[in-house]
Amino acid sequence: MDRTIAAVDRTQQPTADDAFLLSLVQAGEEQAMATLFDRYSKIVYSVALRVLSDQARAEDVLQDVFMQLWRTPENFTAVGGSLGGWLAVLSRNRSVNALRRKHQADPMDAIHFAAPIDLSSEAERNGLAERTRTVLDQLPSEQRKVLEMAVFDGLTHIEIAEVTNEPVSAIKSTLRSALLTLRGACQP
Repeated sequence: MDRTIAAVDRTQQPTADDAFLLSLVQAGEEQAMATLFDRYSKIVYSVALRVLSDQARAEDVLQDVFMQLWRTPENFTAVGGSLGGWLAVLSRNRSVNALRRKHQADPMDAIHFAAPIDLSSEAERNGLAERTRTVLDQLPSEQRKVLEMAVFDGLTHIEIAEVTNEPVSAIKSTLRSALLTLRGACQP
């Protein structure tokens, strides 16, 4: 076993040694990859399981994410930030894509078509959607970014904090401000 890898303790908290381990992975060091797997596999698997609600498919996503890290560790180096946060987002995106593929594969006879449209409620919904879009466009960029990560990406406060390198309390406060602004605009 390489002495440089032996110097990295598998029980250490994620620190600057992630960059060192990634450089070893780029050099093909399997032990460095095993250390990263031990450190981050739980978060990758739990994100996938939460999105997919299927253990076997979550395990497939876990394998895909770490195979990508093994094949192209430079992808993370180019992005920067927290390796754990990046892997969690990658896991979530892979899981959502797996759900989309599953829904596309559903047979046509399993799809239920809606009843005819009620034009008055459709017009009301369109008006509400337009007001919401206008308010979203007027939100400060920080609030809009955090709101989009929470609503469209499905990230939790903690995951958003990891991705943005902001404290969880700041993320909660920013998200609350954005939601209060939206609620005020959507009330009659």
